[in-house]
Amino acid sequence: MSIKVKPMGVYQTNCYIVTEDGKDFIIDPGVGATKWVLENVKNPVAILNTHGHFDHVWSNDELQKKLNIPLYTPRGDVMLLGESSWMPDLPPSTPDVEVEPNQEFDFEGVKVKFHHFPGHCPGCSMIEIGDAMFSGDFIFERSIGRTDFPYSSPDDMKDSLRRFKKLDFDKALYPGHGNTTTIRQEQQYADYWIESM
Repeated sequence: MSIKVKPMGVYQTNCYIVTEDGKDFIIDPGVGATKWVLENVKNPVAILNTHGHFDHVWSNDELQKKLNIPLYTPRGDVMLLGESSWMPDLPPSTPDVEVEPNQEFDFEGVKVKFHHFPGHCPGCSMIEIGDAMFSGDFIFERSIGRTDFPYSSPDDMKDSLRRFKKLDFDKALYPGHGNTTTIRQEQQYADYWIESM
């Protein structure tokens, strides 16, 4: 597996290109991501959103049209793709697939699973591909996603952290902002975040 990453926009949102078995998956194409993505893909097959916040989905529509590939967005966040109270000029996008909680897909032998961990927003998910987990704004290195935004839920975040703590496997964890970490590394902080909310 090959993973390319580039922080995009003023919020430095990580856009990932994951190449597995010759297939390129574009994860969270944020503000200004199109040029970089087009320069770095050879066989793009899908755009995957961890969640629907504007800084993760800004270039969805442009890349859908330029690459003619499907967009996969967690069902709970589809309403965020058409409007943003923070960014009224967000280019709207429409997913080809509204992903159900914990749904798994098979792209000709490459398995992609959306692990649903709401709290930061209703559809917030971590995307598992091979030995990597792309955590969006659910988990960061020694931090978690905010729960004071519209559609956020501290109670849902607590429940998600309790379930995250029980994951019985370790993988590299690639967050929506900041540095790469691991599931095991971040599990040790879950109780702290639960008690802090």
